[in-house]
Amino acid sequence: MLKKIGIIGAGNIGSSMAVDLLLNGYHVKLVDVTDDALMAARIKIDQELKFALLMRGRSKENPNHEKLLADIEATTQMEDTEDCDLIIENVYEDWAVKEKVYRRLDQICPPHICFGVNTSCISVTKLAGVTSRRDKIVGVHFMNPVNLMPTVEVMRGIHTSDNTLDLIIQFLATLNKEAIVVQDFPGFVSNRISHLFINEAAFVYQDNVASARDIDKIFKKCFFHKMGPLETADLIGLDTVMKSIDVLYESYKDPKFRCCPVIRRMVDAGHLGRKTGKGFYDYNINLQ
Repeated sequence: MLKKIGIIGAGNIGSSMAVDLLLNGYHVKLVDVTDDALMAARIKIDQELKFALLMRGRSKENPNHEKLLADIEATTQMEDTEDCDLIIENVYEDWAVKEKVYRRLDQICPPHICFGVNTSCISVTKLAGVTSRRDKIVGVHFMNPVNLMPTVEVMRGIHTSDNTLDLIIQFLATLNKEAIVVQDFPGFVSNRISHLFINEAAFVYQDNVASARDIDKIFKKCFFHKMGPLETADLIGLDTVMKSIDVLYESYKDPKFRCCPVIRRMVDAGHLGRKTGKGFYDYNINLQ
């Protein structure tokens, strides 16, 4: 039975995932490279946890906020995950970074431990290839905010075993999440389609066809999407979007995956979306 989960990467998704795990009775070990990153994650987790408990309302069955926070350990030492029952990795979408993480985890963790790859576009099979446990690597693409999303895209690598797949499906069920299993191909289903969607919306914006607000409004009011493509890009982070599109281009060598120049320009300027306060929108101004 899984009890202790290691989360590698304490960014937006990693922090949100920690909240979901805490709410569902798991002990969490949260790993990042700096104390500052962990401190920022702690603040985010505290706020998101308070909000989640508030939404649940008062009940004897609801756990105490402070008691939940006591079930998380934050560390800069990846070696501290050696006693975890499952590892979920959420580091930056960069092959060189992820490769080092998987080689290190493979050395640290016992051979029977499975690794969940929370990647946007990088091949699960390729990452599995740098480990000695290829059959125990599976893709788990969580959406943000994790504790509010009822579905997870699960990617089966070429070597992923039935036992590993069953383990991750059962684990997700304990979080009240449905697993939709797809095959391993760069971008999988969600991001292979959604990032084209975001990228083309950026081209429309760059060509001055419409404002960011009107582009998003068309998709929300005409197609009943909850968020428009440019709002979604700001939520994900434009640096992550850019990197994911670059991975898709490198993987397929298809010009349809060329990254829109305005996205690169915004990333160069440090305008990464919600996390920096400015992207396609200025988050210092209330969105209407």
